[in-house]
Amino acid sequence: MSSDLDRLLDYLEVQRIDKYLFIGDSPDQPPRVFGGQVLAQSLNAAIRTVDSERRAHSQHAYFLRPGNPDKQIVYEVDPIRDGKSFTTRRVVAKQDGIPIFNTTVSFQRHEEGLEHQFEPVATTPPEEVETDYDFWHRWAKENPDARFTPPQAHAIERRSVHRRDPKRPQPSPPRQQSWFRARGDLGDDPCKHQTVMAFMSDFALLGTALYPHPYGGMSPRIQGASLDHAIWFHRPFRADEYLLYEIDSPITSGARGFSRGSFWTRDGELVASTAQESLLRLIERKEEKP
Repeated sequence: MSSDLDRLLDYLEVQRIDKYLFIGDSPDQPPRVFGGQVLAQSLNAAIRTVDSERRAHSQHAYFLRPGNPDKQIVYEVDPIRDGKSFTTRRVVAKQDGIPIFNTTVSFQRHEEGLEHQFEPVATTPPEEVETDYDFWHRWAKENPDARFTPPQAHAIERRSVHRRDPKRPQPSPPRQQSWFRARGDLGDDPCKHQTVMAFMSDFALLGTALYPHPYGGMSPRIQGASLDHAIWFHRPFRADEYLLYEIDSPITSGARGFSRGSFWTRDGELVASTAQESLLRLIERKEEKP
């Protein structure tokens, strides 16, 4: 396993200090904690209070306040229900005693039942798509005036099939596809793969809601933040093998963008779905003084 992935897992697999109490740290990522990290850490905390024969099938969350990466996050797990087929956990993440995030996670014992899914989508294979790491390093060299620091190598590999110009984004249909995988072997524990997917799932949803507009993640006129997030785990999968994350955004209105996502294996199996509403506030330009 790569050292980058080791470090990521050290952050995502929270420390247990009591039966229903966990603490998590954050990497150095100012000015606020990445939402996918809190999603994954809270899921990891919930998983570890549930019988190992039950698997998470859905998680619904609200981002309440920005997290401070310089402070530990306390995860309080509430064992709401332990039923015959389903188990429910509520998790509240706090800093300085104040909630910054809450989520509910539902678990189910394995059951056989009806099966169907949409047809898999056609796309460019990952080997033919540039990685984010390579793209941003090339872009920084081509745009030295941007004063942009390209990212370091990361535990998660992303290859964006539909990429916009970061400096001059042109309006386009609100759809994008990206290949994701963990850069290393995660082993066979399905809970570890779910934890890593929860982390991955917060990428690109907000950005897709900006596609029909001449703004992107680097636009100074956009104040953006995740408001809520949901993920449904449909089938077993491996987060260390390529997964296609297909995202669309049906609507942006009221300074909020709504996005939906689907994770597909290379074999065309739909393994997870996501949805997110985000804050997309347009900051008015200040009139220049004469």
